[in-house]
Amino acid sequence: MELATFGAGCFWCVEAVFSELNGVQSVKPGYAGGHIKNPAYREVCSGRTGHAEVVQIAFDPDLISFAELLEVFFATHDPTTLNRQGADIGTQYRSAIFPHSEAQREVAELAVKTADESGSWTNKIVTTIEEMDAFYEAEDYHHDYYKYNKDQPYCAALIRPKLDKFRAAFAEKLAGE
Repeated sequence: MELATFGAGCFWCVEAVFSELNGVQSVKPGYAGGHIKNPAYREVCSGRTGHAEVVQIAFDPDLISFAELLEVFFATHDPTTLNRQGADIGTQYRSAIFPHSEAQREVAELAVKTADESGSWTNKIVTTIEEMDAFYEAEDYHHDYYKYNKDQPYCAALIRPKLDKFRAAFAEKLAGE
């Protein structure tokens, strides 16, 4: 197994997407990229810790590559909005890749360049590639949030449509039921 860590807005949305991919063993919401140890959700939401809401993905590279995970990453959020995804605003919602190796860093750099040159977005890609110093797992109530709260207004209005679009675009990469 390998690890990948991405920030792409609210970790509830990102966790829901990556959890459905074939080859993904687990997806944990958490925090990375900040300057204090063991931050709590309220601290991260304040914007003062420097952390991004992220997911850490354990994946089998024989079933899905880091490059394929990045393809899903870019397709399922807006990598052109600085510190924002929709109505979620703040540095904790930044588009960020936290490589776990030099090889991942090289793939990430190429993916950012390719995405920026693709013409898929009218604005420039602002996704950062940041050092993976530490990952702090989010509080228990954030885990599998969408799975247990599908009818909650935020989930119904934002996550469900994102999942529908993702499932249509990546049907061949979805894990079997």
